[in-house]
Amino acid sequence: MLRASFFVKALSLILITSCASFNTSEKEVVEAKPAEKKRIQQHLVDKTLPDCHSCIVGSSGDQELKDSNKKLYYIYGAEHLNLQNTYFDIPVVYNAATKKWIKYFTGRGRKLFARYAKRAGRYAPVLSKILNDQGMPRDLIYLSMAESGFQNMARSWAKAVGPWQFMPYTGKRFGLNVGFFLDERRDPLKATVAASTYLRNLYDEFGSWELAMASYNAGEGKLRRAIKRYRTKNFWKIRKGRYLRPETKNYVPKIMALAIIGKNLKTFGFDDIEFDHPLDFEEVSVPGNSDLYTTAQLVGMDFKEMKKYNPELIRWQTPPKADQYVLRLPVGKKAIWDAIADKSEVVAKDYKVYQLRGYANLKQVGRKFKVPSKVLAQLNDMPANKKLFPKTAVYLPFHKTHRARKERLYSDLYEKPRRSVLRRRAYQTWVKRGKRRGKNITNPKQFYIVKKGDTLWNIARKTGVNINTIIRTNYRLVKRRMILPGDKLAIR
Repeated sequence: MLRASFFVKALSLILITSCASFNTSEKEVVEAKPAEKKRIQQHLVDKTLPDCHSCIVGSSGDQELKDSNKKLYYIYGAEHLNLQNTYFDIPVVYNAATKKWIKYFTGRGRKLFARYAKRAGRYAPVLSKILNDQGMPRDLIYLSMAESGFQNMARSWAKAVGPWQFMPYTGKRFGLNVGFFLDERRDPLKATVAASTYLRNLYDEFGSWELAMASYNAGEGKLRRAIKRYRTKNFWKIRKGRYLRPETKNYVPKIMALAIIGKNLKTFGFDDIEFDHPLDFEEVSVPGNSDLYTTAQLVGMDFKEMKKYNPELIRWQTPPKADQYVLRLPVGKKAIWDAIADKSEVVAKDYKVYQLRGYANLKQVGRKFKVPSKVLAQLNDMPANKKLFPKTAVYLPFHKTHRARKERLYSDLYEKPRRSVLRRRAYQTWVKRGKRRGKNITNPKQFYIVKKGDTLWNIARKTGVNINTIIRTNYRLVKRRMILPGDKLAIR
């Protein structure tokens, strides 16, 4: 079971910026600053995990839920399954859609669920407690399970990242630092606090957890339009329509299926899972721009282990701008760090150096190496647009031993977009150009009904009308999405 002190440590990490040792005690509360005492004390109250028989670690069982003051949901129609836990703090429906996912995770996807559940032992308990302390349902951990399988490094094709799969804009919107050196979407503790706030906002807006979960996947705007189109706030009625993508339609029943199985492991034959051990840690304060290779070596770790404890650090050093950075280390390593006399020796200096072949500036170098010019300006302490002479040495944010395009640390810089993304980008380019250059037909008298396989380019060739004019005249339609069969376009 996860130690109680881990909960206290994890939550105090989010809510205060102290560097207290891992095993927070009552004595430490007394010694804390007055502003911090109340925050620490409120998390010393609950030092036990919910006891959930036949659940993945971190789940809440029937008795624990009944003893809480939360609204509970009973799963009807599944009595024949003889479930050990039948109550949830999010709505769970046993219907055809949910059965399909239960069949998948107990059949073809059985090994996948087992991996998810095994990995839950590391973070699910503290994620569950953070949710609970934020006034949220504990069973929302199954949303994280559906999103990432509790993987900090999970990354989607759409660039959603971390255990809660935040998009860059959404992560920043809810207080997560998303930059070149640091991505707090990968921090399971900070990301869970952000996810709690986001999900609370969604629930307050839509009034149901089904719609909140669906909008977490599809976006608030998409759900608002779906509700307006179908004139209902019933997710299952909206799901019957064609407006939502299949991914969103399956998202909610998938979470429900994971919750049913995750809280009834014995029923579905998963009672032999060996959960990962909790990731205990201590914190130390290191200089800004610290070399993680050097730091790891000094405290007797390897680089991969250092990255595992600090998943939010996406390069080989801590953020250069920070004066200090709070680093997590395995229990016992703090004493080694504290004994190091000269801590300035960890400051990063082993940068790869690029020598200019001709006249250039840092913006041009940045385009060549796919690095933001402001990062290069910061590392080289010079303006990004300053003209540089041939043979000028430019520091790059890569380690001198790395081949950037081959190294996983920089894979986000050199990944190729999916074809669908490229098509969408090209489409948006045409739309912007058409709005700027096209002629608007104010009183159209001739229309074209889009057929299967049609594109704006094909329609322009068929009708002999300039594509920019078609775009400008039908801008309200084409700016929202690509054209579909049945759309009516004004031509003349």
